[in-house]
Amino acid sequence: MRVPRNHLILIGILASLVLLLVSTTQYPGGSQHDANAPGFHWQHNYLSNLLNPVAVNGQPNAARPWAVAGVCLLALSGAVFHARFSKKIPHMGAANVVKWAGIAATAFAVLAATPLHDLAVTVAATLTLLSMFYVTVFVFKSKLHLHKVLCVSCMLVIYVCCFIYSTRMGLVYLPILQKASLLMQIAWMLGLTYFTEKEDFQPQAPIAST
Repeated sequence: MRVPRNHLILIGILASLVLLLVSTTQYPGGSQHDANAPGFHWQHNYLSNLLNPVAVNGQPNAARPWAVAGVCLLALSGAVFHARFSKKIPHMGAANVVKWAGIAATAFAVLAATPLHDLAVTVAATLTLLSMFYVTVFVFKSKLHLHKVLCVSCMLVIYVCCFIYSTRMGLVYLPILQKASLLMQIAWMLGLTYFTEKEDFQPQAPIAST
């Protein structure tokens, strides 16, 4: 059965989330809170724990293949989103930033499953914020009020995650914020995909004076 092109992003995201959920059931155990805790704990484990060859408790990580597949599929869905959504931006320069910064961010996100994890996370977050900032500028010029709140909220949560990750201040809260950020970015992508049109971002015609 041929999948409609306009639903590829949604299907890719849902499939990636299923793979990530399966991977959590395969994680042997260990977290920053307790290295010997069994299984995956949503409050204490990072999603990146699922990507490591060895779990925090020192056992071989059976979750890794599922998690890597999930992250790759999620990144591919994100790349498709940025490529498609950039076509709604009326300014070519800004559209290129949204497209290529977004695609590059998803590519670096995949590298989080490699020994380049720390660098990959930093670069991916920076490029994501750059692309999201350009999208936010055009959303604020539109009448999409709910999307304005979502754009600002997403950027704020990502920034807080980056701050905690860099400074190690409040590190105990980072696993929860990481998952909240992921869900918010998914809502952001799906909202912009299904509830916006190219016309929403066109310059508003000035009101003629009488």
